[in-house]
Amino acid sequence: MTSTAGGAGHLWAISDLHIGYPENRALVEGMRPDSDEDWLLVAGDVAETVADVRWALHTLAQRFRRVVWVPGNHELWTHPSDPVTLRGVARYRHLVDLCRELGVTTPEDPYPVWDGPGGPVAVAPLFLLYDYSFLPPGCTTKEEGLAYAHGTGVVCTDEYLLHPDPYPSREAWCRARIAETERRLAELPAGLPAILVNHYPLDRHPTDVLRYPEFAMWCGTRLTADWHRRFRVDTMVYGHLHIPRTTWHEGVRFEEVSVGYPREWRTRRQPPGRLRRIRPREDGTR
Repeated sequence: MTSTAGGAGHLWAISDLHIGYPENRALVEGMRPDSDEDWLLVAGDVAETVADVRWALHTLAQRFRRVVWVPGNHELWTHPSDPVTLRGVARYRHLVDLCRELGVTTPEDPYPVWDGPGGPVAVAPLFLLYDYSFLPPGCTTKEEGLAYAHGTGVVCTDEYLLHPDPYPSREAWCRARIAETERRLAELPAGLPAILVNHYPLDRHPTDVLRYPEFAMWCGTRLTADWHRRFRVDTMVYGHLHIPRTTWHEGVRFEEVSVGYPREWRTRRQPPGRLRRIRPREDGTR
């Protein structure tokens, strides 16, 4: 684990920047910290191409003292518009190398400790994927769930662009990531609270408000449903759903921090691209 000097500053979070849209790219161009001590957590779905991911993370890393990134499903797509044609694990490792070049913290790096206001707290960026265990009502297998989704026309693009190579399936890749991450989280110092950052929520409850419930299949795994209790989690930061809000589950704060697509954020009352403050808490508590 790595630590900072502490003092002033804010710990902010954002996700689902989707800078392939010019309006969202402009939002990133306008993002600024409040002080030289501020950190920014980026919970995935920056963009679909490596060049756009590089631009966004480079821009943010020049402004914030530390940027912490986790991959979303869009970064892992092998998109026809991207000249980088790497797939699966090779693509993920390429993005990790890119982040290290930019000085951005990834799920493969030592977990940093936020020692600013509201600290100390470990910040653990995660890469976990999903395993189709958030099934639609009445379905008991992945095959049934996918058949139902195809029947409704609500099928995640991952089925065509997110390749698990060299794993035989996305759920096999997910299980491998779960095992490795459990090992690392178990090594956190006793008594030190943690902020977990993942593209997907660790529990299914945030998906209860989805307009299309079948989309939950691509939103996480039941294998992490107790992690907020097992690993002394203070806050769980996630994105993916494009429904920014705060929920509380068994006393733990779940913070959805996505920007989403322009057609979505134009309908909201809050200004688009607003960073969500994780530390110190906006309600004044620790």
